[in-house]
Amino acid sequence: MLTVAIADVAYYVRAGSTLDREAETRGNSVYFPDRVVPMLPERISNDLCSLKAGEDRPALAVRMILGADGRKRRHTFHRVMMRSAAKLSYEQAQAAIDGHADETTEPLLKVALEPLYAAHRAIKLERAERDPLDLDLPERKLILDSDGKLVGVRWPERLEAHRLIEEFMILANVAAAETLEAAQSPLIYRAHDAPSPEKVGELSNFLATLASSSPRASACGPPISTASYRR
Repeated sequence: MLTVAIADVAYYVRAGSTLDREAETRGNSVYFPDRVVPMLPERISNDLCSLKAGEDRPALAVRMILGADGRKRRHTFHRVMMRSAAKLSYEQAQAAIDGHADETTEPLLKVALEPLYAAHRAIKLERAERDPLDLDLPERKLILDSDGKLVGVRWPERLEAHRLIEEFMILANVAAAETLEAAQSPLIYRAHDAPSPEKVGELSNFLATLASSSPRASACGPPISTASYRR
């Protein structure tokens, strides 16, 4: 069983409240290299809805049963009160799995980290069978000086810990979409249309300069749809 949980914002922000209307007007948080303009007040976004080790936090959780082949067998959603055992960085979790556990990760290695990575290995089997589009693009970090001027760019190492969280969140979104569809609830889909013949031609011409090619059949395949939802 795999459980994915996120902070339950609706515990604090009631539908139709002043906070809810202001958040809807803003639409989303805006991230800059050195700061964030949050959609919700900092007291909520950085404190009450931020998971902190040893503190109870309301959360929305999906519990998923996975088979050995990585396929999701069933799932259920729950509103829970969650207490995090620890707050780990990606690098910290990966180091523990790679044999370099510290005093924080050592007690969690057998009971939490190793089972999570085992679930990820199973999910990768199912993903390899589907062979989906894989845009594994490196993240870029902008380095600013004290005056806010750009002085450099660095590329943090891409770890399995990053992919693990991404795959778990995708699976949770799929479960959410299935649940909303089953309830015949209003649902927003984002459809990625097939590229136009002109775009495919431009790509083919570009790839030709690299002595490479791309199958036109796959480039003009059916649209890809993903589902998102808002509680």
